[in-house]
Amino acid sequence: MAKKEEKKDSKSGAYGAEQITVLEGLEAVRRRPGMYIGTTGSAGLHHLIWEVFDNSRDEAMGGFADDIEVALMPDGSVRVADNGRGIPVDIHSKTKVSALETVMTVLHAGGKFGGEGYKVSGGLHGVGVSVVNALSTHVRAEVHRDGGKYEQEYKNGGKPVGKTKKIAASKLHGTIISFIPDPSIFPDRELNWDTIVSHLRQQAYLVKGLRISILDLREAKDADDVGVFYVRELGLDGPSTTFYFEGGLKSLVEFQNRHLEPVHKTTFYVEKEQDSVQVEIALQYVDDITSRISAFANNIYNAEGGTHITGFKTALTRSLNTANKGGNGKEGDSFTGDDVLEGLTAVVSVKMREVQFEGQTKGKLGSVEARGAVETVFGEAFAAFLEENPDEARSIIGKAALAMKARKAAKAAKDSVLRKGALDGLSLPGKLADCQSKSAAESELFIVEGDSAGGSGKMGRDRRTQAVLPLRGKILNVERARLDKMLASEQIRNLVIALGTAIGDIFDIAKLRYHKIIIATDADVDGAHIRTLLLTVLYRHFRPIIDGGYLYIAQPPLFKIKKGKEIFYAYTEEEKTKIAGKDLPLEEVDSGEEAVEGDEASEEEIPEKGSARKAKLSVQRYKGLGEMNPEELWETTMDPARRVLKQVAIDDAQDADRTFDILMGTDVASRKSFIQSHAKEATLDI
Repeated sequence: MAKKEEKKDSKSGAYGAEQITVLEGLEAVRRRPGMYIGTTGSAGLHHLIWEVFDNSRDEAMGGFADDIEVALMPDGSVRVADNGRGIPVDIHSKTKVSALETVMTVLHAGGKFGGEGYKVSGGLHGVGVSVVNALSTHVRAEVHRDGGKYEQEYKNGGKPVGKTKKIAASKLHGTIISFIPDPSIFPDRELNWDTIVSHLRQQAYLVKGLRISILDLREAKDADDVGVFYVRELGLDGPSTTFYFEGGLKSLVEFQNRHLEPVHKTTFYVEKEQDSVQVEIALQYVDDITSRISAFANNIYNAEGGTHITGFKTALTRSLNTANKGGNGKEGDSFTGDDVLEGLTAVVSVKMREVQFEGQTKGKLGSVEARGAVETVFGEAFAAFLEENPDEARSIIGKAALAMKARKAAKAAKDSVLRKGALDGLSLPGKLADCQSKSAAESELFIVEGDSAGGSGKMGRDRRTQAVLPLRGKILNVERARLDKMLASEQIRNLVIALGTAIGDIFDIAKLRYHKIIIATDADVDGAHIRTLLLTVLYRHFRPIIDGGYLYIAQPPLFKIKKGKEIFYAYTEEEKTKIAGKDLPLEEVDSGEEAVEGDEASEEEIPEKGSARKAKLSVQRYKGLGEMNPEELWETTMDPARRVLKQVAIDDAQDADRTFDILMGTDVASRKSFIQSHAKEATLDI
């Protein structure tokens, strides 16, 4: 028996106590950083700043600090300073090292698990600053408290260099944390100034009376003196900005609506505590068809909402239905949740002692008591607001009534369009050249501009996995178009049916017929406009396609270069020059013509290296995909082995939303200002 057991173990692989790996200290964080910060990409890199900042922000929420400074330093480090109480530096009874070292090196250690350290905080798991320490090559903690200046350094993933020590007397109070992200964990360590400013501006709105300063000193000289409490006192040059707001969420809503036309002038605002939950809500309706609801719990942004948003939506629908019935509303014509959300900009914030998030990145609030508190506080206050402001109430109810009417019209239009289309799969658009495969995972849809490009695409594609849908001209701008008007457009109707997901309240991402949606438009102004219109449709009505990573933009070449019998494709002017061997003057070819070898208008001769013979060189500039024959289109734009695709992603949904509002909305002044501000960043095709 013993021999048989040994034979079985050798076959299946030994599995005993020796095979159990125990990761000590912060090693678990370095092995699986995604579990703690979500990703090691750009979002995870910036998450390190938020974790350190959140500790300083929690001091301000408790009333112990009113000044925070975030500085990007020349050595690649990030420096976060506050004028709070300072992390304790006395010896911790359990760890036998200083409280500072405990907080910096031990997971789930902090002042947010009980006692009176923090009544309200954003940190829940106590892993914030210790995770930052684990994922950095160098961290320096400087604490000012109890009349002294204390410091400790950590290197190579959070290992302490010596003990916490007092190095000088100090009359200041607060904490300064400097860290350098580990390049072995974060391949791209380029910090985005706009991302940091946007996030910290939002935090300044959420804590009334808190000053937040941001400094970009990456190009500054003589910025090594870290002994000064705030680096701005050094008088260093570099971009900087400071935020300080007294209006709280009301100011934030008005800021978000700055490019939109309000439906009512008075912004609703309430701040009240209910059952130990502090509720703060502001809202305003605007002349738009989309909703913008931002959710926060203990000042942590909840991208996926949570219980507080559920309570808010319930109370909002009930309040407006009650107010409508109290007027001349007909029985049976009740507003739905979608009706009352149309055109709404709202910020919902709760603060509570025991907060529960779903996941370390705190994307969704799970605390049950938040729903009841928000529903009660907001329901009572909003009902009073509608009663005390009859003009505002009429405008808001009128907005919801218009949305209800449009919903019913859209449902009729949608049913008419989809009844014989995507719902039963019997009537795909005639313009669509579908692929043979029925597997969405391997199927691709090319959305091309015009019948000419469509013809080349249909002939040059891989018929098994690639489908082609040509669009005729510029599609409808859907930024302010309701669903019934959208579905009246043949181009959009064809797109909806081709995708297979349906649209509106019956949208189902599981029914997407292609897992690569590729926008392939011409490299000119019209092509860019059509691409923007398509992105608007997909962002506003097919957002899960973008979130799922299914949307791409094709990058066709700008030039075809013939050197003798060899053919090259160049995607930029620089590539053209490199391939050609010198800076050639470009002879444009009229749309529809094809440059051929020997064509005097686009050809000149140059000697080959090491040879007296001359090789013919011709350069053709492509103005559109329609100018390519099927073979060229396949080789350059459709062949998976050689093509270049850019995946569309939304790094900041709120910024993306505002950009679409500006570029595709009706505010001409804002659009003009945006274009003037960003004109230098544009790549012109002259």
